[in-house]
Amino acid sequence: MPELELLRVDHAPALLEFERENRAYFAASVPDRGDQYFAYFDDRHSALLAEQADGLCFFHLLVGDDGAVLGRVNLVDVEDGSAELGYRIAEHAAGRGLATTAVREVCRLAAARYGVTTLRAVTTLDNAGSRTVLARAGFVPTGEISVDGRPGLSFVRSDPAAC
Repeated sequence: MPELELLRVDHAPALLEFERENRAYFAASVPDRGDQYFAYFDDRHSALLAEQADGLCFFHLLVGDDGAVLGRVNLVDVEDGSAELGYRIAEHAAGRGLATTAVREVCRLAAARYGVTTLRAVTTLDNAGSRTVLARAGFVPTGEISVDGRPGLSFVRSDPAAC
């Protein structure tokens, strides 16, 4: 059974492999991270850990029994009881309910561990899977937006403890 783990230093190799293996899959629905992300991955990983240590963000990995990363669920811009939720699941693991389960768990952690009372999220209109995950986790649409030039929706979830 996959486990949700807070990002650690030793996750770096498996996380890099996850991002490389799924790069094209992710780029079909979210902006590509770009070559620099991969070229300077170790520096970026260290920066994320520093942000997490400062309580600005909380990065979670969904890790399989074999230690492979199956997904990410992140809380960023944590401030004044609010945070933005972002997530991505490996192509080979998509469609099995892992995203919904992981998002719900991070919602509960957001409230219980990080003091977050309101979560925000965005997705493109053409990402039906992501819209479904957000709806199942109790997020409601708040308006139309542009996500890197593509039509999208913003969502909010109050009382994340009830996820």
